[in-house]
Amino acid sequence: MPSRIILKSRRARPFYARHPWLFAGAIERVEGTPVNGDEVAVHAHDGQFIAWGLFNSNSQIRVRLYSWVPEQRLEPDFWKSRIDDAIRLRHGILGLNDPKAAYRLVFSESDGLSGLVVDRYGEWLIVQFTSLALSHRQQIIIEHLIELLKPRGVYLRTERGVGEAEGLTLRDGPLWGQVPDGPVEIVENDLAYETELRTGQKTGFYLDQRDNRRAARGFTAGRRALDVCCYTGGFALNLARGGATEIVGVDVSVAAIDLARLNAGSNAIGNVRFEAADAFAFLDRLAAAGERFGLVVLDPPRFARSRRSLDQALGGYQRLNEMAVKVLEPDGILVTCSCSGQVSREDFSGILGLVAEHTGRSIQILEQRGQSPDHPVAASCPETNYLKCFICRVA
Repeated sequence: MPSRIILKSRRARPFYARHPWLFAGAIERVEGTPVNGDEVAVHAHDGQFIAWGLFNSNSQIRVRLYSWVPEQRLEPDFWKSRIDDAIRLRHGILGLNDPKAAYRLVFSESDGLSGLVVDRYGEWLIVQFTSLALSHRQQIIIEHLIELLKPRGVYLRTERGVGEAEGLTLRDGPLWGQVPDGPVEIVENDLAYETELRTGQKTGFYLDQRDNRRAARGFTAGRRALDVCCYTGGFALNLARGGATEIVGVDVSVAAIDLARLNAGSNAIGNVRFEAADAFAFLDRLAAAGERFGLVVLDPPRFARSRRSLDQALGGYQRLNEMAVKVLEPDGILVTCSCSGQVSREDFSGILGLVAEHTGRSIQILEQRGQSPDHPVAASCPETNYLKCFICRVA
């Protein structure tokens, strides 16, 4: 019989509501001796069954919950059915099955598979395990993905900090099939991009910004544009397609800038210039030189990885947005983003209020956007609603 996890009194409600993370502090006792990765039954203080989950004594998320049906155990067919459901959303509902498309196939908690991310880049699959327990079920998962999707290769990418948090020892490398021997071409919004799947940021490309890049096009015509933290040119090339007169892109990564230049050339876009530099220093230099732009995109990396770093992150976002406003022309457009899950939409709009106060410029939020729908938000897990993209007019 599986071990039982008994919750403290009055701690069960979030889990009846299907939140998938059971932290150690909510547990009153463990009945049995579960080994890390074992299936366990979670019960309320009064003994009522709540869910089946996977146990990990190394993690503050002591149990990840997956099934709330007593008869639905976490057997191989369960994992296969969850993967089937995730793929049905992307292919059957969202229509993301073009041979050269790149998109997220499995988004962890949002697809009921807490601890698993799968991205597809044309013929290649990139997999991330962020839970020890699901990594123990790697063979079932990978074999099913291969059977369904027939990729040329499956490659494992790891995420910083996960190994320590989960007691998980994994290294980047091939899991099955061939390994791409260089950048892989994908097509998004009628633009071709070379993506480095083995060493690029995230799993190679910021797939969650797909629809926001297209939305930014509609505000670009006739404007000189600046793309800050441009990575390999995702926003910049969309701005060019939208009719920008000139685009300047900056990123601290030399390798990313090299790919951005390659992507501009392969799309025959000649009115874009990329430079490798620190974003803050670059904005300072532009302001000092009196440079002005009709549109600025800010898409920085995650500033807050935990609640402890939230105040510092909010200060960083405020400073970056104030610097961007200083180089915006009157009636300029600011496309500002935060991928820090610890930063709420209220936090982010509050930052813009402080920016308006400190710069003396009026800021109107025209659109509040989030991640593309292949990164769905689970209603029972608000932490999955992590990406903020505000399109603003700065008077």
